[in-house]
Amino acid sequence: MEDGADLASISPQDALVAVMIATSAADETIRTAELVQISTIVDNLPVFAAYDEERMRCVGEMVMRLVEEEEDGLDRLFETVKGALPERLRETAYALACDVAAADGRITEGEARMLEEIRHELGVDRLHAAAIERGARARYQTV
Repeated sequence: MEDGADLASISPQDALVAVMIATSAADETIRTAELVQISTIVDNLPVFAAYDEERMRCVGEMVMRLVEEEEDGLDRLFETVKGALPERLRETAYALACDVAAADGRITEGEARMLEEIRHELGVDRLHAAAIERGARARYQTV
């Protein structure tokens, strides 16, 4: 993955990272809290146990290139993610996206639209999505 990620060769973990980065970038501002959350997720979740964290930079570049430069970039991103993610990890992808969106204490309109798009594109059932969203909201409450 020199010069950014190759769309044809991303791993399931790369796809999860791509979803998280796309969620963070949805409001055109990638906040420090969101980057820290992505890093924490990659450092701690079992799905990333064998993941080479050096790939995150390349995946990030791919995501930014797709969402910023190409007319159909978001469609291509979702096609790539769906092709790389096994069905059993699609709800995981949505849950991680919700955690990233909630990490800074608020979900912007752009992030909400991105979450809706992710839910739709990955085929996450509305009831399951509501439960995932409720869990994220509970985890990121403040006193």
